Amino acid sequence: MKVLDAPFVQGFMRLADDGWQMGWHERNGGNLSYRVKAEEIKGIRDGLCGDDAWQPIGASVPLLAGEYFLVTGSGKYFRNVMRAPEDSIGIIEVDAAGDHYRIVWGLVNGGKPTSELPSHLMNLEVKKKRDEKYRVVYHCHATNLIALTFVLPLTDEAFTRELWEMATECPVVFPDGIGVVDWMVPGGRDIAVATSRLMESYDVAVWAHHGMFCAGEDFDLTFGLAHTVEKAAEILVKMLSMRPDKRQTITPQNFRDLAAAFKVELPEKFLYEK
Repeated sequence: MKVLDAPFVQGFMRLADDGWQMGWHERNGGNLSYRVKAEEIKGIRDGLCGDDAWQPIGASVPLLAGEYFLVTGSGKYFRNVMRAPEDSIGIIEVDAAGDHYRIVWGLVNGGKPTSELPSHLMNLEVKKKRDEKYRVVYHCHATNLIALTFVLPLTDEAFTRELWEMATECPVVFPDGIGVVDWMVPGGRDIAVATSRLMESYDVAVWAHHGMFCAGEDFDLTFGLAHTVEKAAEILVKMLSMRPDKRQTITPQNFRDLAAAFKVELPEKFLYEK
């Protein structure tokens, strides 16, 4: 099978294009990664090349040693993924120690993996420890969520509770809540470590004044998670533009009743009395 014909590559490209269509990827903003299954690599093995030099990841991910990842490229535009996939995305292989990678497909014309590769791989390692099913990490610049990082307290409790209150589906879609990272310089190990710590507890991490990271089992679940969070943020932004307080809202007991009905566990730390 040709690499571009593989279903996982097509799903990756669709998510990238969906994010572009949502307006979450201005210029070269955002990035996406997918931990490829062994059987998927087997299906495209003839299209891979192992001649590229090994490069340092910038972080150590021993649990991901020997695995393959489909990633967006550094400086590449999401709007071009569908038009020029081999230039915009690539498959990398991680070495036996989990310290280096090499490009085995794509990223032609001297391209490199996303500058956020340390964050992606560290997050994927954390999620793999939690559940082998996790495969996708998605970073986007969702407009309304970023806007809220200028007006809400930069705490897990504040962001989770406010967004949960915006739509009944929210605590069902992200019952563990949302983590928040204070502003940090992107692209390095420090922000990767901070984000991966949050990913031990959450599937969503907000980067203050920057965007969000989401992790999921597949492309639909991950994009759907980001979409739900951003829509809740949009509702909150609109509500705050009408009045500074809520006349009525979903109460802590309402959340407990919802959790019982949908058989999810909602951490009590988010159900505080205001």
